[in-house]
Amino acid sequence: MLSCKDVTKLVSESMDRSLPLGKRIGMRLHLVFCKWCARYERQLLLIRETVGRLAATVDAPGEPSRETLSVEARERIRETIKNP
Repeated sequence: MLSCKDVTKLVSESMDRSLPLGKRIGMRLHLVFCKWCARYERQLLLIRETVGRLAATVDAPGEPSRETLSVEARERIRETIKNP
């Protein structure tokens, strides 16, 4: 069985690319039994969803602001999303 350290790495990788079948099965099996790693996976999914929503609401340069964030803050967020 995979360790929690291995599974957290695989969970993160699985969100960026498809894992080989053996690793996917091992990861899923571990997640069934380990509530901490399952919680970690849910947290990563929530973070990805939140950042995706934030990216969709960031104004394009030159458009009037619909948000309460300063122009500088929106630009920092935009650059961070583009260049992780």
